[in-house]
Amino acid sequence: MEESIRYNDFAGFLAKQFPFKVQKISVNAGFTCPNRDGTKGYGGCTYCNNQTFNPAYCHTDKSVAIQLEEGKTFFAHKYPQMKYLAYFQAYTNTYGEQEKLVRMYEEALQVKDVVGLVIGTRPDCMPDSLLDYLETLNRKTFLLVEYGIESTNNDTLKRINRGHTFECTADAIQRTAARGIRTGGHIILGLPRETSEMLLAQASQVSALPLTTLKLHQLQLIKGTRMAYEYEHSPEDFHLYTADEYIDLVIGYVERLRPDLVLERFVSQSPKELLIAPDWGLKNHEFSCRVRKRMRERDTWQGKYYTL
Repeated sequence: MEESIRYNDFAGFLAKQFPFKVQKISVNAGFTCPNRDGTKGYGGCTYCNNQTFNPAYCHTDKSVAIQLEEGKTFFAHKYPQMKYLAYFQAYTNTYGEQEKLVRMYEEALQVKDVVGLVIGTRPDCMPDSLLDYLETLNRKTFLLVEYGIESTNNDTLKRINRGHTFECTADAIQRTAARGIRTGGHIILGLPRETSEMLLAQASQVSALPLTTLKLHQLQLIKGTRMAYEYEHSPEDFHLYTADEYIDLVIGYVERLRPDLVLERFVSQSPKELLIAPDWGLKNHEFSCRVRKRMRERDTWQGKYYTL
């Protein structure tokens, strides 16, 4: 089997959607989360420090349009003809007054060369009224709604202070996909007390969801988080994978995934000044190259062991 078809990569997916190169630009629209403001709880998810995914141009004291223009400047030197997707990434980007949400989405779409939206959110923050609007928007522009799944295990979700169940996740994803909206998911591999065997079994649960795209990330312990404190006091609850161990885990997971799922990424890179562990010293593309090489060596592919 050719390397190019061993798994469905996100670049290939975008190439089918657009006749030009596109790049996501992160936007911090100043939202919070229901498990930070007291609606569901306080303190947020135990692993979360939003500094880990806010680029330098991404500040809430700047408007959505200004953040996007500065992001365009950041990327334009490499690809002058690039088009962009506004990525509402930090915290929960469907959590707020709907009028304000719509205003921010529309502001992003008015920026020159922005050709669509990616909206990151939680499954317990998607009312039907907002889905009504997003369904209409989806007919006009590229739209991907990305839900933080993190785990399919309710005990794990409770431990990491997610504030919702997997049943809530499945419901939100099903309601979104039923509107014809591209729906993405985000999973963290290596959460406390989740074994490799549990994670490989999880792949079939994820495959059963009507997802278009999926992100896999390794667990990273970040300074200033409650999980870092837990690791310091109960390290036996954690298995921090080596790069080679994680590559094997990812391949085993991908082998069990639905063949048509688009895989956006396998790893996340937190700033070195915030990262406690694991520190593999690999960039995202370097890790993906290793996964592809190992898949060729093992003559395996996405969905090899997938069963309905």
